[in-house]
Amino acid sequence: MPTVVTESPYRPVPLEPPRKRWTRAECAVLEASEVFQQQRLELVEGELISKMGKKRLHTNTLTLVFGWLTRTFDFRYINTGATIDVAPEDNPTNEPEPDLIVLAKPSFEFRTGNPRPADLRLVVEISDSTLGFDLTVKARLYARAGIAEYWVVDVAARSLVVHRDPLNGSYQSVAVYNDRESVSPLASPDHEFRVGDAFPE
Repeated sequence: MPTVVTESPYRPVPLEPPRKRWTRAECAVLEASEVFQQQRLELVEGELISKMGKKRLHTNTLTLVFGWLTRTFDFRYINTGATIDVAPEDNPTNEPEPDLIVLAKPSFEFRTGNPRPADLRLVVEISDSTLGFDLTVKARLYARAGIAEYWVVDVAARSLVVHRDPLNGSYQSVAVYNDRESVSPLASPDHEFRVGDAFPE
C-alpha cells in the first residue's frame, strides 16, 4: 500500500542537483578555447552568471548613472562592465563584473590585471531581474573585499540602495533612497546624486 505524501520532498534529499564550481584558471582556459565566444559571463561564488539579455530600462538607467558619474569624477575614472578583484580568499572562484565602477586612479594606468578593492571608490549595479542576487550574494562578496561603497539601483522601485561601512563580511550601513531623495558618494561628498535622475521620465 502506498504512503500518502504530505510533504515534498517526501524524504531528506539534496534540494538542488550538484553543480560544477568553476575557478578563474578554468574560465581562462575556456575563454582561450572560445567555448564562450560572444557570451558575457561573470564568475561569482564558483558559478558562471549570464550578463546577457539586459532590458531597455536597465540600459537607459545605466546610461543616465554613467553620465552623472562621468560629470562628477571624470570619464577617465569610470569603467562599465569591467571585471574586478575581490578579497584574496575569494579571488580563485570570483571575478565579478559590476555594471559601473569608479576608480581611484585613471583607467589607463591599469595595464594588466583587474582593479583591486583598494582601487575602487564606488561599485554600482543596475538591478532589474537580478535585484535579490545583487543585494545578497554580491553585497556579501563586496563587503568581504572591503569595498567602501556599493550602490544598487533598483530599477523597478525607482530607488537606490546604498551600502557602506564593510565589516566582517557585511555592510553595517544600508539605506534606501527613493526617487525624490539625493545622496552624495563618499568619494565626492560635495556632489549630490538625485536618485530620480537615474530613471527616464
